[in-house]
Amino acid sequence: MDWNFLSETFVSLIAAIPLTLSLAGLSILFGAALALALAMARLSGVAVLDWFARFYVFMFRGTPLLVQIFLIYYGLGQFPAIRHSILWPILRQPYWCAVLALTLNTAAYASEIIRGGLLSVPHGQVEAARACGMGRFMQFRRIILPLAIRQALPGYGNEMISMVKATSLASIITLMEVTGVAAKIISETYRAIEVFVVAGAIYLAINFVLTRLVQLLEYWLSPHLREPRPFLIPTTEGDAP
Repeated sequence: MDWNFLSETFVSLIAAIPLTLSLAGLSILFGAALALALAMARLSGVAVLDWFARFYVFMFRGTPLLVQIFLIYYGLGQFPAIRHSILWPILRQPYWCAVLALTLNTAAYASEIIRGGLLSVPHGQVEAARACGMGRFMQFRRIILPLAIRQALPGYGNEMISMVKATSLASIITLMEVTGVAAKIISETYRAIEVFVVAGAIYLAINFVLTRLVQLLEYWLSPHLREPRPFLIPTTEGDAP
């Protein structure tokens, strides 16, 4: 094992971490907003919205993410209407094409996770909020959504980890994130094992931090599951032992 080569590879791959994190972070952020809209469409009771959300989830869960990236990066430019639209300065850039593909993909999976969380909210909680005079929006904001987030958080944490690993596919459209830099080093040195070991360790470290953050958030959102602290009665100096 060449430790000097490993350290040089590690330094080179470290420089690509911000791009990996930005791809994953924006995709998760935009995907969460879209997933919530899709979940609400599924539960709206409106047939058009329900079937649109079902079709969207079916399409993006049923096709590979690699194909979706290719279709967005190479396919959108084939339409003159898109090339002459105000969106073309963004869609012609590989970075935003990757963000768009990752966002659309994770929204399909996350919408089902969020929908499950919304359906798991006890009906009695909603009835109690309604009895207190809360409107529908306040019920959703203060009762339904916090409880749904708590229920969906473990599954959504897995989806966030999947998104971090899915950013490695962005290297096929010229983005030099961690996997892209690793492939470049391998093409120059032909030392695949050492390079991919270092790259795998970096992804492992990122996901380790992410899982700890999800656990902390889950702990913060679950005060009723924490062990109660012992109640100590204060004593004065004059009290007998």
